[in-house]
Amino acid sequence: MGSDAVLEARRRLGRIGVGLMTPLAPAGEWRRAARRVEDAGYGAVWVNEAIGGREVFAQLGVMLAATERIAFGSAIANLWARHPAAMQGAASVLADAYPGRLALGVGVSMGAAVERSGQTWSSPLTRMREYLDGMDAAVQAAPSPDVPFPRLLAALGPKMQGLARDRADGMLPAMMPVEHTRRARELLGPDKLLIALQPVILETDPEKARGIARQTGAFTIPGSPYIPALRGLGYSEADVADGGSDAVIDACFSWGDEAAVAKGVAAHLDAGADHVCVSVFQPDLASCADQFERLAPYLLDA
Repeated sequence: MGSDAVLEARRRLGRIGVGLMTPLAPAGEWRRAARRVEDAGYGAVWVNEAIGGREVFAQLGVMLAATERIAFGSAIANLWARHPAAMQGAASVLADAYPGRLALGVGVSMGAAVERSGQTWSSPLTRMREYLDGMDAAVQAAPSPDVPFPRLLAALGPKMQGLARDRADGMLPAMMPVEHTRRARELLGPDKLLIALQPVILETDPEKARGIARQTGAFTIPGSPYIPALRGLGYSEADVADGGSDAVIDACFSWGDEAAVAKGVAAHLDAGADHVCVSVFQPDLASCADQFERLAPYLLDA
């Protein structure tokens, strides 16, 4: 059945959420976008974090205060951005203030981003394991929410996925093919949360859609964690070179009209995901909200 945190998260998050990933915008724009997503009927909003700039817990607090029922999650809270006790404490404060509306996703980010912050990149698995130890040691000093919040790990490879199974309530793989979701569910078993982060592109022209996908740079960033994960699924060196082959792009991005996008999202649910976080590529939050409203009748009725 899963832990209380897992059961509560499944109830609160629903099957479909959205990712609001625009790096910088005034607080008022975040409030308005969050309310529009809530009014459209989505179950959750997920936000990401680099190191510095838009701090994830402050961001979540702004949007939690501006909304009434929708859940919020970090996808991810970057462990290199704070001490593990601060991570545990910040999540506990928000979960205490907004019962049942927080999901904590923790991740190791990428080596290039960590090095730019002046820190020294080290083994992601070891770093995550030690960080979770630090979070666990801080539980007694943090607020104790009436409704437990789930702890999720950003996990693409089998070793990090195993750690998510053993030390967390589940995992958040991002930008991966449906087969990755299927294998992740097999590894996790039925009692853990599986949140799939799925980028979508409302564009019916194949060349334009694939061009937008490649512009994200997901497969060309130095040290990109997506490359070894795709190799582990059987994709060739040619497939992952030069921004990704058409086969890789089509597997990792759901593109087309509203119905085609919804079909791609539903495939992750059919493969075992509890919840899919849908993200779009737009220059501002208002444009993101426009697309989420446009997609809602297709995604939420799936």
